[in-house]
Amino acid sequence: MVTGSSSGIGKAIALELAEAGADVLIHYRDSSQAAEAVVEEIRSRGRESDLLSLDLAHQEKYDDFINRAFQKWGALDIWVNNAGVDLLTGDQAKLEYGEKLEKLFNIDVRGTVLLSREVGRRMSEQGHGCILNIGWDQSDRGMEGASGELFATSKNAIMGFSRSLAVSLAPKVRVNCIAPGWILTAWGESASEVWQERVKQETPMDCWGTPQDIANMARFLCSREAAYITGQVINVNGGAVR
Repeated sequence: MVTGSSSGIGKAIALELAEAGADVLIHYRDSSQAAEAVVEEIRSRGRESDLLSLDLAHQEKYDDFINRAFQKWGALDIWVNNAGVDLLTGDQAKLEYGEKLEKLFNIDVRGTVLLSREVGRRMSEQGHGCILNIGWDQSDRGMEGASGELFATSKNAIMGFSRSLAVSLAPKVRVNCIAPGWILTAWGESASEVWQERVKQETPMDCWGTPQDIANMARFLCSREAAYITGQVINVNGGAVR
């Protein structure tokens, strides 16, 4: 299962896991056509895929969502919590600071925590599993401005939670977190020249990262080759340092 996988980083992770031989459940909230296209692309690669829809703001529906996911193939080996609120583009970018904070905590933080705990419990019962969460590389060093404050607050919560859950669930279930740096998604494609230049200045590799860069790390962390890695937050940020 990859949540928020109809586009962007989630889509890239889903396709990369399928390329590695996984059958993948695609989760979406509203973008049914985009999600169906991802399913078809996975099936064209010879893997199983299907859709599950849920607005993660409705936490009373989490148990049913998880039930449906586990019942699809009888078990789940991998769960990636990628879904989150987009506060940089669209109407939600116009929300007040407090409203943005509430959405981040209700969906990004609470969603990741509650889904991970229940999924982790079920994986423990089946004897194995891997959970992967998404943080942010600037959370622990800080970035100026309202967006920097908001995302640092929410993503630090996810990163700290991931480290602790890994200890709770070891050795049967591994939990890791990827902390992306400047990744070229929808906001980056329309960002001003000032931001384009800032990305280059702050990234030793002198360019944006891509969703595929995150997907490559996700594939590794979910693989047998990473069987001794848990409780880690891995920066994928082109070499940026504090």
